[in-house]
Amino acid sequence: MIILTDQSLPSEDGEQGTDQHLGAVRCARASRHLTVRMAKVKQVGLLAAGCQPWNKDVCAASGDRFAYCATLAIYIYQVNCVCVCVCVCVFIRVVNMNPNVPELDQQYNEFKLKSIMSEHKKTITAISWCPDNPDLFASASADNLLIVWNVAEQKAVARLDNTKGVPASVSWCWNSADGVAFVSQRGPLYIWVYGGLDQGVTVHKEAHSFLSDICLFRWHPTKKGKLVFGHTDGSLSIFQPGCKSQKHVLRPESLEGTDEEDPVSALEWDLLSTDYLLVQCLAWVPSAPGMFITGDSQVGVLRIWNVSRSTPLDSFKLKKTGFHALHVLNSPLAKKAQTSCSPSKSQHTSSTSEAVPPPTLSQNRSFSLPPGHAVCCFMDGGVGLYDMGAKKWDFLRDLGHVETIFDCKFKPDDPNLLATARDLNCIAGATSRNGAFIWDVRKGKIITRFNEHGKNGIFCISWSHKDSKRIATCSGDGFCIIRTIDGKILHKYKHPAAVFGCDWSQNNKDMIATGCEDKNVRVYYLATSSDQPLKVFTGHLAKVFHVRWSPLREGILCSGSDDGTVRIWDYTQDACINVLSGHTAPVRGLMWNTEVPYLLISGSWDYTIRVWDTRDGTCLDTVYDHGADVYGLTCHQSRPFTMASCSRDSTVRLWSLTPLISPLLLNILTNQPWEKIIGNTDTAMVPGSPPLLCGKVSRDIKQELDKLSLDVRAKKLRWFSECFSPPGGSSNLWDLVSVINGQDDSLLPGSYSKGVMHMKHLLKFKTSDAQELTIVKMSKFGGGIGAPSKEERLKEAADIHLRLGQIQRYCELMVELGQWEKALSVAPGVSMKYWKKLMQRRADQLMAEDNDDAIPYCIATGDIKKLVTFFTSRGQLLEALLIAQVCRELAEWYFQDGCSVLAACCHLAVDNIQLAMCSLIRGNELELAACVGIVLGEAANQSTAYCLELLARKYMATPTWELSADLLRMIPENDILLAKLCAFYPGSTDDINLLHERCGLPSLEECKALAEEAMCEGDLFSAVKFHLLSSEPENGLQIGIDHVKEQLTGSDWTVDSVQPVLDLMSYIRTERLVMVKLTEARSELLILCGYIGGLLAIRRQYSSIVPALYEYTSQLLKRREVCVPLKIEQLSLELDAWRACTQSNSNPPSECQREEFSCLERRIQPTDSAASVLCGADYVTGSNLPSHSDVQLSCFTGHRIQGPVFLLEDGKSAISLNDALMWAKVNPFSPLGTGLRINPF
Repeated sequence: MIILTDQSLPSEDGEQGTDQHLGAVRCARASRHLTVRMAKVKQVGLLAAGCQPWNKDVCAASGDRFAYCATLAIYIYQVNCVCVCVCVCVFIRVVNMNPNVPELDQQYNEFKLKSIMSEHKKTITAISWCPDNPDLFASASADNLLIVWNVAEQKAVARLDNTKGVPASVSWCWNSADGVAFVSQRGPLYIWVYGGLDQGVTVHKEAHSFLSDICLFRWHPTKKGKLVFGHTDGSLSIFQPGCKSQKHVLRPESLEGTDEEDPVSALEWDLLSTDYLLVQCLAWVPSAPGMFITGDSQVGVLRIWNVSRSTPLDSFKLKKTGFHALHVLNSPLAKKAQTSCSPSKSQHTSSTSEAVPPPTLSQNRSFSLPPGHAVCCFMDGGVGLYDMGAKKWDFLRDLGHVETIFDCKFKPDDPNLLATARDLNCIAGATSRNGAFIWDVRKGKIITRFNEHGKNGIFCISWSHKDSKRIATCSGDGFCIIRTIDGKILHKYKHPAAVFGCDWSQNNKDMIATGCEDKNVRVYYLATSSDQPLKVFTGHLAKVFHVRWSPLREGILCSGSDDGTVRIWDYTQDACINVLSGHTAPVRGLMWNTEVPYLLISGSWDYTIRVWDTRDGTCLDTVYDHGADVYGLTCHQSRPFTMASCSRDSTVRLWSLTPLISPLLLNILTNQPWEKIIGNTDTAMVPGSPPLLCGKVSRDIKQELDKLSLDVRAKKLRWFSECFSPPGGSSNLWDLVSVINGQDDSLLPGSYSKGVMHMKHLLKFKTSDAQELTIVKMSKFGGGIGAPSKEERLKEAADIHLRLGQIQRYCELMVELGQWEKALSVAPGVSMKYWKKLMQRRADQLMAEDNDDAIPYCIATGDIKKLVTFFTSRGQLLEALLIAQVCRELAEWYFQDGCSVLAACCHLAVDNIQLAMCSLIRGNELELAACVGIVLGEAANQSTAYCLELLARKYMATPTWELSADLLRMIPENDILLAKLCAFYPGSTDDINLLHERCGLPSLEECKALAEEAMCEGDLFSAVKFHLLSSEPENGLQIGIDHVKEQLTGSDWTVDSVQPVLDLMSYIRTERLVMVKLTEARSELLILCGYIGGLLAIRRQYSSIVPALYEYTSQLLKRREVCVPLKIEQLSLELDAWRACTQSNSNPPSECQREEFSCLERRIQPTDSAASVLCGADYVTGSNLPSHSDVQLSCFTGHRIQGPVFLLEDGKSAISLNDALMWAKVNPFSPLGTGLRINPF
């Protein structure tokens, strides 16, 4: 679905113009598009909400998905089957770089948050999943709105804007695939058909005029038209076509004759019966006829029942809080197929035949629980998926906000802890009716309460930054009250209207600012006795909600208003110095960065977060990922570039602001002087100047470094890297780097033992865990199979075999009886080989039953690989790591979860530096990878060099060319790399010559002469290089293309024989490449780069972009007049062969396809052993996080892009950032065929 743009772009004024003019125009357009290609603020985490406890129909499941409702958002979870292929490169049959590494293909079944739906503006009251289409579900809300959603497309497909009341329950109609029924209060039941010819809303003929409000209703799943209503008075109403309706029947006897209410909280028809119905918090188990579960509403006890018994079959206490809702998944999660070589019962058995054992049963029960997964919602907002058979959580979100989150703050002494406030009037201990209070968390009680505002709501409470004994509160009564924590009132500042926000100056302990409903900002000075403000700032057109003082610039503060603007005020000038316009709704969240003085972030009711450069009012980035009003913004002082935001969509999201100031970390990496890293605010505030650090964290780091005499650079890279990096394993990573470099264990922090540890420390720090995993838990088995008389006969037969010395037959009979202990105790009498085989069979049986008792059997027989498979198939990779050190599997699991840093930690835990660096590079954590690689030294040299090369490509743009050159100078043998940089540099002749001189290269004129000399000597590569470095680079282009075309006409060429020349030519200056006279050469270069890029993508396992690269090449061949030794038909054959031989499909590849793919493998076989390490798709942090900005369709696939998006140079076409990174690594030119390079790094 690649759309190539026209190869001939007109000039700005519509005229053709000269070649030079056209080149300049194209480059100017490209530079404009650079500002919109990638978001600068990167989402790195999401804290999901819990399930609301006040409505009943707020939990639903279908197939491998389940959903639950917070107040204003619906969370969709789906089982995530991640295919993990370890060291299975496409050329593995030709060359295996590490034959000792197992080739595994595991699947990790785990539930992942896939999407968040939040179009409702008021509380969601009910949801229902479509029984006929697992992609559709319906939701209703208190704003009389009913929505039908498509989960796969993450969008609303139909809306009913007036439901004539608040729907209490929703259900899909039994007789219409496009019909949704809903009911409010006492009816009637409405049926909305949203598709087809009969669209509209109709009323059920009988279901109306009820005497009690309706809580729930349910259609019978098999009896067409039959439905039941549950009422608030505890009664039921049942309707069935052809039968007399029954209204308000089966009311609990204890309520008869009274007006008391006992609302029906759950209704479920038995799937196998037309008459059985469950009432209250319960659910039928579809896989077990007559079996159902209930959840206690007072304590979190899950009970399993059968209709034939009056007592529960089993019970599990899952939580301390009670259940709110239960739902059982219609189909159990797929387990890995277990292979068995045991004979069936009908087979003849000899004295050495293997017996078929009975299922393993615990001592206290004579039944086996069916495979079933219960979706559990609790009164505290917790949500989980419980495996009833295995008695374990497959997924658990223990606690969570269920309402709008209005504010959030990091704990001052711990940047990993975040506090949130769910009620506007409960921020930092303020309430709507009961005043403000100070809460002692350690004692768990309120130590002081303030009631001076009376019954008026308190909107803001603020501690003094400089004096922790003073606190301010703002209220709807128009007062801002300053008091000490013991309750003494210091000041009461009267305003003409409600006061919504206040903030203490971080530079002057006696100065506080307020925001008022009268549209004004006021500044008060506490050191005077006056109750009048020192300053009143006017200018806003609506109420002022928040004010924030700059932490770095004295006298500067900002205010956010309902007029949609943010204003910057200078107290010393008594003036507004900037108005930041861009939000389209009231501004709520405000946050100054504590290191870069000009950075300000705002959040608004328009659902966006904006980042501002307050020097000139430029909006640096706009974030659209929240699905509702953005309220709170915060960051921790020790991690000033990690921000948390909270929203009415009930999520807290974490963001990395590092991309906004990324050149700073590169200045640190390249060992630039301190004045390019740390400065004063006056220098940093000069418009257009590069960012500088001006805060406390950077100053503290510098002071600590100044004290050191050894290992200064390593400490500098680590401390600044941790300052810039978001939470997610960076500290863990650096601890492991220190371990590998030989740091004394006593210097490791306490947090080290809580993360991924080096293998040499596992036993030391995880002794208790290891003991738990290696304790042999031998169960006592009673009973067996069949009737007691048969059991007795088998026992008697076994005794006879034992007396006759037929030990193996005795063992098999004991196995058949389920008495494994007796069988295993005498099995060594046959042979140790037989004993081991019997132990393996026992382990296989327990694994088939998903029983943890399999662990000691695997350990005893040394079958670690089987145990690893057992754990990884259940997603228990940490346990697998402890048992078998399976760091690669755990690393890939982390990587696929968007945690490339933790994946790198797993590799470092076993000293695999190459794969650790690869994980960071594939996750596009290039700055962190470069820092780590430099500290690790020689062992990481190759990966570090590649990382620095990618970073240099990232900064090949104005004004960071010199930084790019500095990065390349850090790489040994950098001559070719520096030549590429200089060849691509678009400056004037003088500027180019100056850069050549700095890079140790000849001048333009000297390069021209050297090119001709190299050509005479037959050194083609050098000739191309020096031509590209000369004033006429197009001469080198034609020489290189002719060489590659000649190579491709032969039969023995390989990717590595042509790719270096192509890569070199791709660095020709853009304004030259897009000249009209180079149209044919440009087209041929793009085609050749596209084709070789496709082969490189196959080598590197970039499966998602292989078809796109082949299609791109084919499209160019169709549309451009060129002469290259490539045919569209051949490209099609190669692509089909690759698909048939590597992609999962039912049809095996043909012999011709095998031969074609074998030829491809020979061509892509790498000559460099390090190439195998770079295999595997890129997957950046945030790729798996659902966002409301996921509206772009990929021009590669036509599907919606989840995660970061990369916009191409036309400003419209989009691909995922992951695909863009992989594309740029194998083909530097844009997928649009314009000849412009892409730079997604």
